[in-house]
Amino acid sequence: MKLKVTTYTNHEEVSSMKQYRWIIGAASLALMLGIITTAEARIKLVALPERGATVIRLDNPSATLIEEERVLTLQKGVNRIDFSWNGVSIDGDSIRLRVLSHPDQVKLLNVSYPPNEAALVWEISSEGAWEETVRISYLLSNIDRLITYKAVADKEETQVDLRSFLILRNFSGEDFQKARVLLDYGEAFEKGIDHEETKQLLFLKKEQVPITKVWTFDAALKPWDPEKLNNQNVGIPVTYEIENIKKDKLGDFALWGGKTRVFQDDGSESTIFLGEDNIDMVPVGEKMKVYVGDSRDIVVTQRKMTDKQINIRRNNSNGIILHDTDELITAKIENFKDKPATLTMIQHIPDE
Repeated sequence: MKLKVTTYTNHEEVSSMKQYRWIIGAASLALMLGIITTAEARIKLVALPERGATVIRLDNPSATLIEEERVLTLQKGVNRIDFSWNGVSIDGDSIRLRVLSHPDQVKLLNVSYPPNEAALVWEISSEGAWEETVRISYLLSNIDRLITYKAVADKEETQVDLRSFLILRNFSGEDFQKARVLLDYGEAFEKGIDHEETKQLLFLKKEQVPITKVWTFDAALKPWDPEKLNNQNVGIPVTYEIENIKKDKLGDFALWGGKTRVFQDDGSESTIFLGEDNIDMVPVGEKMKVYVGDSRDIVVTQRKMTDKQINIRRNNSNGIILHDTDELITAKIENFKDKPATLTMIQHIPDE
């Protein structure tokens, strides 16, 4: 939705399609306009400066910070600037104005909010008539960002080429013809994005990142004795582990969570798809664990050989109120691969 700006000069209506409405005028004109309607009483001399340098900051996943520069034509004395955002998802309480060109001679006196309008009015005192550069910042809703990863493993599964993409979706009501987009990591990039537009941007690229392939047997999730399943081999979950550390070409910042797709070089100038996973944020020093499927090259057979209660304590009714458990569990691990494999076994102690 575009913002319709209606300005008034000598009671003649002039319409213009803009994202924001800027109205600047000297305070002395207030008496001249005092006889018109309440809506027109805020309309002074009109200027619609183009947006200058704009920054879209995506550091916080719940809100987007916009910083933009505008050049205002100020008259000596008190100027009033009318800023409205109909159809744009701006948090009105977050709007801030900072004077850049003449911070010692131009002062923000106050800000007022007209009733029942998505607008505010700044009152600015200027010691001279200048072209003043100001920076406006505000929180903008409905700009969604998604992080995705693509990892291509080598044939030996010892390293991956890692790519990270930012998917930016703009439903804020605002068009950005050109802006500097910043995440809290990766390189900034200059891009424009209009309302209802979606863009995918590559912002992280790392080559030959070391990985560790790990099989994980969880005793609470997998059958203990696969032989009892009519000779059906039980798949063991496999993950690629990538450490977010400098030694492994990462470690400069936390990695945002997102969907991760993993491929493998098949050695014939092509790739095969291994699987995909949704990972959580990975802090510096931690591991990114990406599930790539189940493997039947590792077989775990686990049996409980002993399970008895010892050191029993009873109440006056001879009921057991406390005891220790003596358990003996054996596990046989078979590796049908042609090279060593790393297996993690997870055991659980019920009620403890």
